[in-house]
Amino acid sequence: MVELIAALIVVGVAGFALARTIRIVPQATSRIVERFGRYHRTLNAGLNIVVPFIDRIKVEVDLREQVVTFPPQPVITSDNLVVSIDTVIYFQVTDPKAATYEIASFIVAVEQLTVTTLRNVVGGMDLERTLTSREEINTELRGVLDDATGKWGIRVNRVELKAIDPPASIQDSMEKQMRADRDKRAAILTAEGNKQSAILTAQGEREAAVLKARGEAEAAVLRAQAEAEAKAMRAKGEADAIAMVFKAIHEGAPDDRLLAYQYLKTLPEIAKGDANKLWIVPSEMGRALENLGGLFSPPREAVEPPRDGEIGRPSGPASPQGQ
Repeated sequence: MVELIAALIVVGVAGFALARTIRIVPQATSRIVERFGRYHRTLNAGLNIVVPFIDRIKVEVDLREQVVTFPPQPVITSDNLVVSIDTVIYFQVTDPKAATYEIASFIVAVEQLTVTTLRNVVGGMDLERTLTSREEINTELRGVLDDATGKWGIRVNRVELKAIDPPASIQDSMEKQMRADRDKRAAILTAEGNKQSAILTAQGEREAAVLKARGEAEAAVLRAQAEAEAKAMRAKGEADAIAMVFKAIHEGAPDDRLLAYQYLKTLPEIAKGDANKLWIVPSEMGRALENLGGLFSPPREAVEPPRDGEIGRPSGPASPQGQ
């Protein structure tokens, strides 16, 4: 029985010793091993063997990139204005031994170094430059922090300014200035728009007037051409009509009595009109009446006595050839 208990004790001690001997370190982490209170070695990711009861795991260090946000810090600019700046730092432990033994708390150290460097950098800038020079501030902060934290086994990858908040009174003034600038730009754009509109309107009216005048001129030319063509056609028609009348007259061979009758029918048309106050009877009136009287007397074949040197001819109506 005693031997069984002793065997169990030996097995338990061996198992405990084996558990303290074999150490498995996760990926992206490392562990610092101390032997008799002094640094012995660094355990990397994977299976590691240590001496039990002699080697001691002091701390586990995270090797991944870490993000630390610091509370807003009041900073005074060169024009004596207090601004509140909120920063974010991205860093990574590159030397676990230095990060463990060179600095007590590298997180606190990085925070205080960031605040100090930020005040030094922003203290040489005015408010306007501070608000518009974030990239410049980030670059200077990263350079100073990287140099200072190199001996601590830390590499600062990025430094970002989350917010830069000026005092409330300055914000009101800036908003008023921005509003005034926007109103000014809006007024300028409105004036330019009205100017361009007036110019385009004037150009459109001028072009419309030119086109209208050109159209009226072309229309007048076309009307004149049409009137000239119409007059020419009327003149030609009248000439053709007169020619046809004369042709018909010559072909019909009218005598003097018919011509006298037509002449008497035309006289009332000549007398029409309010302006005709005086009507002069033409000298041909008597001859026309004589010829008209012949309509009511029977035709006779009288021979007029011959004049001196002439042969006698009938006194009847003249032939068409004699007219």
